[in-house]
Amino acid sequence: MNAETGAAISLENLTVSYRRHPALHHVNGAFARGSLTAIVGPNGAGKSTLLKSMLGLVRCNDGRVITHVDAQRIAYLPQQAEIDRSFPITVLDCVLLGYWQAKGNWGGIDAGMTSRARQSLAAVGLDGFSGRSISSLSVGQFQRVLFARILLQDAEVILLDEPFNAIDTRTTGDLLRIISAWHAERRTVIAVLHDHDQVRRAFPQTLLLARNVVAWGDTMEVMCEANLQRARAMAEAVDEHAGICEVSEADVLALSRPRDHAHGHDHRHAHGVPEKGGLQ
Repeated sequence: MNAETGAAISLENLTVSYRRHPALHHVNGAFARGSLTAIVGPNGAGKSTLLKSMLGLVRCNDGRVITHVDAQRIAYLPQQAEIDRSFPITVLDCVLLGYWQAKGNWGGIDAGMTSRARQSLAAVGLDGFSGRSISSLSVGQFQRVLFARILLQDAEVILLDEPFNAIDTRTTGDLLRIISAWHAERRTVIAVLHDHDQVRRAFPQTLLLARNVVAWGDTMEVMCEANLQRARAMAEAVDEHAGICEVSEADVLALSRPRDHAHGHDHRHAHGVPEKGGLQ
């Protein structure tokens, strides 16, 4: 990691368990400030759990997440399936929720803020949609609304959980351009993704997970066939009935030694860190 950029979020021996079985297992590394990173891996690899761990939405059983930015400067886009779209709210009001962290429940929304919210909608291709109900939107249109809301937050770190799931090609392209603009502005963007070709085209850094870190670094090095096969094998080898992993002092010391991070090992001097109620 470039010492001048430093880390936005660091992970130290992070272990998270559901029903006493690990969803994440001794994860070490860091997301550099201004980096654009894809998180990939088989189903059940712990990808969404990792995002929620960074947000404090799930409890860490061991290790820790270190956030090097103000928590109010972190934006999170969950999977759409986690959002109740039946709530009677307009598109504009949904976007204005982007001010919630800064203004709280009782903060006033002035004309300037409303104008910026409309500009955000125009930026994502939804000019004229302000008064529509969110329940009337297509999946792709609603995802544009959620991106418009992030635009208002002026976040330093942006966490995206499967942002292109069930989205049409045109919308995906438009949203990828927004992500590219965030990266150009030196914001840290971390996205859980499934499309490997998309990752290779648009994301310079990749974290390949299979509950453990398989590989983390330059995308073209990480996304080689050997690493992908290793991730699949690790996922298939998981025994859901195995006992709880106990971390010994020797394990912790071994994890502390600097190693080649591009091959999935710990690199403590270059620390590089929430799935919907389960493993993804």
